Amino acid sequence: MIRTSVIMENGEVFQNVQLSKIKENDVKWYWVDFSEPTNKDLRILKLYFKFHPLAIEDCLDDFSQRPKIDFYDQYIFVLQHAVNKNTLNSHEVNMFVNSRLIVTFHKEPVRELDQLWERVSEEGNQLSPFKIMHGIIDRLVDDYFPLVYSIEDRLNKIEDNTNEDADADLMDELFDIRHDMSKLRRTLVPMRDLLYRISNSGRLNSLKEEQLYFNDVYDHLIKLVEMLESYREFSSDIRDNYLSINSDKMNNIMMTLTVITTIFMPLTFIAGLYGMNFVYMPELNEKNGYFIVLAIMGIIALIMFGFFMKIGWLRFSSKKRKRRRRLLRLK
Repeated sequence: MIRTSVIMENGEVFQNVQLSKIKENDVKWYWVDFSEPTNKDLRILKLYFKFHPLAIEDCLDDFSQRPKIDFYDQYIFVLQHAVNKNTLNSHEVNMFVNSRLIVTFHKEPVRELDQLWERVSEEGNQLSPFKIMHGIIDRLVDDYFPLVYSIEDRLNKIEDNTNEDADADLMDELFDIRHDMSKLRRTLVPMRDLLYRISNSGRLNSLKEEQLYFNDVYDHLIKLVEMLESYREFSSDIRDNYLSINSDKMNNIMMTLTVITTIFMPLTFIAGLYGMNFVYMPELNEKNGYFIVLAIMGIIALIMFGFFMKIGWLRFSSKKRKRRRRLLRLK
């Protein structure tokens, strides 16, 4: 689908103007938007606008390319990424811009671009192609913030674990979050580099008026990347803490089993000794021998149990485990 918006020299704004009339002399500037284009629409980029084949090829590639800016004689080509809020997958939003035109090209609907389109119909005379360019980029970047903040909320929920979810479920959720952060990082870092080039390129003299605004967007991207990096470190700390807790649990279990096994070793020895099938054994004819042996076995078990309590192997109460768990968490 192709839609057009034309701003006349006298300030009037017309939309859905035929392409054959958008280059007339009394046109101040115009915006042509290719949304979910068909094959017929694609030919217009080459035959009518005569854009460079490499730029057109970047628009048509099925795989998502890295955000970038290319400089041509009559215009600049900007490729940036929008993010799907549900899947966090990125898709391209391409722009061809000079002082008299802006042509946008995107294979998927872009809500931020639609909002700006409505603004042009009301305030077109106060805008320009480069202001539209800034507005699109600024809105795309602003939409990254809720996605990054949602990562923080999910991490805090795992760290607090008020629902007392099982550790295995928490770890699964944590790795899902780290996967989402990797997706966002693959979008945010290249976008930051793109805005750095736009803000510091000496070839964009026509953007001097908008330079401060692009610098502001660049600052937002720096903040987003830093937030994402801190969340990655935070998630690593949470993961390491839960692994430490699980390791501590395993050590306690192994210690308990070791204590039980060690206590029963001498008892098993005594039971095995008197279970041998020899006819002549001194204690076999003792009247109270059975009870004496049971008493000896009980005394040995109590002595070993007390010894293990004294050296601290059996001091982990449930209250102390909870306190240790809290200490291992990141606050």
